[in-house]
Amino acid sequence: MKFRPLFYIFSLFLLTLSLFSILKWGFHPSIDFVGGSVWELELPSDPSPEEIKQIFSNQNIDSPQISVSSSRFLLKFPPIDNLQKETLSSDLLALDPNLQELKFDSLGPSLGRELLKKTIYAIILSSLALFLFIGSRFKDRAFGLSAILAMFHDTFILIGSFSLLGHFWNAQLDALFITAVLTTLSASVHDTVVTFDRIRELRFKNIKVDWVNLANQAVGETLVRSINNSMTIIFMLLSLAVLGGETTRWFAIALLIGAVLGTYSSLAVAVPLLLLFKKKQKT
Repeated sequence: MKFRPLFYIFSLFLLTLSLFSILKWGFHPSIDFVGGSVWELELPSDPSPEEIKQIFSNQNIDSPQISVSSSRFLLKFPPIDNLQKETLSSDLLALDPNLQELKFDSLGPSLGRELLKKTIYAIILSSLALFLFIGSRFKDRAFGLSAILAMFHDTFILIGSFSLLGHFWNAQLDALFITAVLTTLSASVHDTVVTFDRIRELRFKNIKVDWVNLANQAVGETLVRSINNSMTIIFMLLSLAVLGGETTRWFAIALLIGAVLGTYSSLAVAVPLLLLFKKKQKT
């Protein structure tokens, strides 16, 4: 815990970088948020995604997001009119005469706003529930507040990181990213509660030991477990991000960032915040 100032500085740097990126570059939302068209096609000749994107480019239509499963292609792109759709269909038929249209839908931006609103409600309600539950179980609101602040720390940096990834590598925010954010909330609190529980046990055994020494001992006893547990998840997500398909790559990267942040914050954010609150309480 003598390195707490370094943890504060590092976290403040990540938070500042995330805020700068969000304000400077914003995000690249997918059609899940801004609306657009979804076109599912059966292309037996199995053309490459680049060939399909070239057809869209020739018609001056933004390049679609393409997901491939066997010979089925799921295309997501900005809204188009009937004339553009007919032109694209003709060009795609020239590419593959056996083309079959399985589905074509247009999504309005209102669905994206509704999804975003429900996500915010879910975060607020889950945070309140976790604060009350952790505070009541540990009989100390400082534990609940520290855990929630560490959770928001991870969430904000994850969102900021996708602003950076969107600016430099065109990563998009979609419904899967929302899933990754909510999963990060859970993963962040999990390791934190384990460390807090060890602090409580040590405090119960020796109430005269100061909080800094208790925190040092608790972190030392749970550090290896936390890292080993997280590495099993990180290895799987890293494999999925590198070897997985285009559909799940950014989802896996979001979960990977969340897993790393959750492991870091449970030891280097939540515990130092708890010590800060206990110092103010002087108990």
